[in-house]
Amino acid sequence: MTRKAATGTLLGLAIGDAMGRPTEFLPVGRIAADWPDWRELPLPKRALVTDDTQMTLAVARALRTALERGPLGPLRLERPLREEFVDWWRSPDNNRAPGMTCLRSCERLRDGRRWQDATDVGSKGCGANMRVAPVGLLPGLTEEECAGAAQLQAALTHGHPTALAAGDLTAYTVRLLSRGTAPAELPGLLRAYALAQRAEYHAYWLGDLADRAQDPSAESFITRGWDDCLHVLDRLDAALAAPDAETDPCLATGEGWIAEEAFATGLLCFLLLPDDPVAAVRRAAWSSGDSDSLACLAGAFAGAHHGAGAWPAEWVERIEHRDELLALGALWDQD
Repeated sequence: MTRKAATGTLLGLAIGDAMGRPTEFLPVGRIAADWPDWRELPLPKRALVTDDTQMTLAVARALRTALERGPLGPLRLERPLREEFVDWWRSPDNNRAPGMTCLRSCERLRDGRRWQDATDVGSKGCGANMRVAPVGLLPGLTEEECAGAAQLQAALTHGHPTALAAGDLTAYTVRLLSRGTAPAELPGLLRAYALAQRAEYHAYWLGDLADRAQDPSAESFITRGWDDCLHVLDRLDAALAAPDAETDPCLATGEGWIAEEAFATGLLCFLLLPDDPVAAVRRAAWSSGDSDSLACLAGAFAGAHHGAGAWPAEWVERIEHRDELLALGALWDQD
């Protein structure tokens, strides 16, 4: 029996997104009034997704288009990314509480200016990495290509160095899990990766983006982002040293409105419940933070690890964009 890790990742992301949609912006007490036990949080009967899944599909379509044209590179990827992001910005379905950074940057992208002039170099919102999972699923990419593509897709809207690093780290996590890395090995591998990348500015992919910030060099620019990620990995390690699935995960690693915290808290929910993907998504969605983004990341990680069989068939049947999610997953499934 095959795992179908790519399909599992995309379905898990959308399922988590739809489950977290009703709880986003709500404090824990308000969530508990409707659903006292987080382990019983339901997927809504109308399993509608938010901008998280919409933009994930935009990234996935852009990657598919770029790869149809030849080997992946910044020039080949930037154009379809721009087109997909502007199409999303213009879409009448873009009414799912989208992030303001994404909206403003995509509006600027439409007029043809260089993306380095369109992005928001001061924003490290979670929009940078809630959509990056498809990059980690692509077969045949080198580690450098995966890093460059992950950072570029973030950079078109969120130019802050932490947004780039967190996007890279998120894609790398999906890549590891989809290729069979054991969950318990992740914290050490992610720290090693962050340390190795700490001073690596991918100029081939990012161009002169760093010149828009106030850092003395491109190296110091990207180091600032990786240091934020290393700090949140410290918090993740502390939470895993005394694991507690019954406590709001946002208290340990942050509410997820910013990219590095969305990564760490989504990953924490998965690592607290690595053998129960449905519970991991529920734990992330039943939280005080950016519940849909946290749950979509937890679902992506759980789906990458467990594969398509992680998710109840009745949930898959009613998730919005089901057919496109399945088609893209089938395109990149390797097992």
